[in-house]
Amino acid sequence: MDLRYSDEEIAFREEVREFFRTTLPNDIRRKGILGQRFNRDDIVRATLLRHERGWATPSWPVEWGGTGWNAVKQYIFKEETYIAGAPEPLGFNVNMIGPVIIAFGTEEQKKHFLPKIARLDYWFCQGFSEPGAGSDLASLRTQAVRDGDHYVVNGQKIWTTLAHFANWCFLLVRTDPTAKKRQQGITYLLVEMNTPGITVRPIITIDGHHEFNEVFFDNVRIPVANRIGEENKGWDYAKYLLGHERGGVARVGLCKLRLQRTKEFASRINVDGRPLSENQSFRERITALEIDLKALEMLQLRALSDTSHARAGKPDPMAPILKIRGSELQQATTELQTEVAGYAAMEFDADFVGGGAKPLGGEDWALTVAPNQYWLRHTTISAGTNEIQRNVLAKSVLEL
Repeated sequence: MDLRYSDEEIAFREEVREFFRTTLPNDIRRKGILGQRFNRDDIVRATLLRHERGWATPSWPVEWGGTGWNAVKQYIFKEETYIAGAPEPLGFNVNMIGPVIIAFGTEEQKKHFLPKIARLDYWFCQGFSEPGAGSDLASLRTQAVRDGDHYVVNGQKIWTTLAHFANWCFLLVRTDPTAKKRQQGITYLLVEMNTPGITVRPIITIDGHHEFNEVFFDNVRIPVANRIGEENKGWDYAKYLLGHERGGVARVGLCKLRLQRTKEFASRINVDGRPLSENQSFRERITALEIDLKALEMLQLRALSDTSHARAGKPDPMAPILKIRGSELQQATTELQTEVAGYAAMEFDADFVGGGAKPLGGEDWALTVAPNQYWLRHTTISAGTNEIQRNVLAKSVLEL
């Protein structure tokens, strides 16, 4: 594949850079460049800026607010988003529930939900995993019983990312517990998070942040009109969604940004009287990661170029590969950053004399490195563990 950009694509990249340069608020940009977490307001503000420009949902069909960009322009836009330090479009909305509604929703659902999803008036979270059903998602036990024009839902979901920000949830429930195959008795529902009977409890992760939640459903009534597709066919729609989710977690541009910043950091750190950036071992590791990222970039461009699976309403067979390699490289790049930062990556140093803790006074870039490495340990687990993805590849691609 020829990765040289055309004059038109180079001009488009500059257009995107200028957009972020002139519109992205400095407080948001600073957070992104330093690797800090964005809050709800940051994500909403960035989304509205893109929406005003017509860039909120680049990959959607034009009739539903898409840009009509080809695969290369979509890739450039995503890469420049990371480089600018901007929050990426909310994946639950843009890459997951939006494409599902476009592919399987009714015309009424499309007209109602899609504009609100694009503007982030509706912020969706994902109600899939349960305490006993994570990678083995078909084992889910949250139950929905039909009662007239509603489903009554009881059960629990876990690892629900940003549920404390969300006002809607797309939810997998079991509607036929007697189905011969577990996958055949699952239904796909949309529910407002302020519906009576829903309780959200935080899960604080090892990096000290609140991203995940437990969500409990106690006799929650969900209108049948909020069902996607047919009853007991939810597994098919979930597989389609997971293909979009896994294809979206490669984050090549973000890894490129981390490597570039790692090289900058290494040039300012002396080891044995010379900059770390001149150390042969360090240069070999950087080069190996850059080669791996280039290979992943080529694969992602190929995946973006092939839209046949989307037109057929089927999951992308390349998505598991993108998920596996993308998650591994995210971990590898943050691990190298932490090694370069060394002691400066420790945000606090115990002050045993004073009985408290004091900041180390290191550079801002170093203080977020270790927490981000801790956080990214989840990438090889979320969206289906990498072990499960290899099983998916064995079946769908190698036909084993």
